[in-house]
Amino acid sequence: MADVALDLHGRARDTGVVGRAFRFLRTLSRKPLGLTGALLLCVLVIMAVGAPWIALTDQNAADFTVRLQGPSLSHPFGTDQFGRDVFSRVVWGARISMQIGILAVLIGVTGGLVFGLTCGYFGGRTDMVIQRVMDAVIAFPSLVLAMTLVAVLPTNLDIPGFNPSVFKIMAAIGITVVPGINRVVRGAVLSVKEEAYVEAARSTGAPALRVMLRHVLPNVMAPIIVVATALLGTAILIEAALSYIGLGVPPDVASWGQMLSGNVQNFFRRAPYLAIFPGLFITLAVLSVNLFGDSLRDMLDPRLRGR
Repeated sequence: MADVALDLHGRARDTGVVGRAFRFLRTLSRKPLGLTGALLLCVLVIMAVGAPWIALTDQNAADFTVRLQGPSLSHPFGTDQFGRDVFSRVVWGARISMQIGILAVLIGVTGGLVFGLTCGYFGGRTDMVIQRVMDAVIAFPSLVLAMTLVAVLPTNLDIPGFNPSVFKIMAAIGITVVPGINRVVRGAVLSVKEEAYVEAARSTGAPALRVMLRHVLPNVMAPIIVVATALLGTAILIEAALSYIGLGVPPDVASWGQMLSGNVQNFFRRAPYLAIFPGLFITLAVLSVNLFGDSLRDMLDPRLRGR
């Protein structure tokens, strides 16, 4: 039986997962920019997941007889200096760029949640020490910090399913995300922990971990989701920047940033499409995330919901 509740007008309202998803989509449909961003993001995710079926060739399949040919029916985005199909590399690059962006944000959100919940709920000396460390980390520009971490982190990490270099970049970008998530979570927890329902849970003798996970965490998820969505675009840009300067994924792994790096820059004047198409998809990814994130903020913030 579906979960049903009455709204302010006395009408039945489905509170189950399907009902909440339907209301979310209905609300999103009223925000054209947010809907556009969500659709663009879905297209990029589908491209990343379906790369083996969408790409015309393997990402490293070279054919020197067709090198530096412009866009055509056989090569919609042209070919690069090695005769590799640019369209296929853009599609495979979507998988790497989106994978790094999403998993880096998940790493950052996990770390930020742990530190933010701990600091906001317990306070005291623990809060002071952790926040001073976070202040020191956040003092560095994200790109500079990511460059430093890429240089420091070991390259022999053996994580099943991941290229060691790719995982190192995920971890480096994820660490740069932690301080921002930590601040958002800590601020929300400081407000929520003073609510009556949290005090009631404490008065029953419930363990601190249970109170944090059952009563505090669900009520601070809205701002976390919004910030995490916005940070996805930042993570994609950082990965592109690292790859552009030669600190990103190895040359045999296509990503949008890697397609703009190295000696390929020598061919931009002769074949500008080598820069146009990867740059266009980086722009679309960041734009879609920002448009969707802004609408998500409006939907989850009661003060902005009616705008």
